[in-house]
Amino acid sequence: MPTYVNRVGPGEKLKGRKVAIIVANEFEDIELLYPFLRLSEEGAEVVIIPIMFGSHPRPAFKGKPITGRYGIPIPLEFHKEGVRYAIRELNQVKPIDFDAIIIPGGFSPDRLRIIKEVLDFIKEAYNKGKIIAAICHGPQLLISAGIVKGKKCTSYAAVKDDLINAGAKFVDEPAVKDGNIITARVPDDLPEFCRLIIESLA
Repeated sequence: MPTYVNRVGPGEKLKGRKVAIIVANEFEDIELLYPFLRLSEEGAEVVIIPIMFGSHPRPAFKGKPITGRYGIPIPLEFHKEGVRYAIRELNQVKPIDFDAIIIPGGFSPDRLRIIKEVLDFIKEAYNKGKIIAAICHGPQLLISAGIVKGKKCTSYAAVKDDLINAGAKFVDEPAVKDGNIITARVPDDLPEFCRLIIESLA
């Protein structure tokens, strides 16, 4: 795991905790930025794992970094790598390295859910008792990893039927935790989503 200086804010509830955020192209920008900043504020070490897969938002060009739906690039232009976060490739880390895995929504989960290495990473982390937190379309990845059966989950409305068909117990709540799975519906629910993650890791 990387060693770097994290300028901890008013809270230190997550000091010593390590969190991974996994994204591919066209992730939902705010669903990466809000958890990154909120958990960093509480002292967590954040590692962003970009997976170069899926279509770029246009215009696309050779060497273009992974970007969110609204153009936020990875690495983050406005936060210096090595201060509040580090970037690692999937083959450079292991699930045991982290206390939680966060999956933002957008179109990113649809790209990630067909990559075996990503699914194996999520399943191993889940089986080791790590917190798996997914918001909006993020639960698509949990469905493909086969870890939602019998679990109380929520998501963006378009994923509701997929969760039910995968055996999850769908609830229309801002954020819900069942075992080591945390799910949330939409960007407006990010405060509740992050609160559950922080409470679970503190």
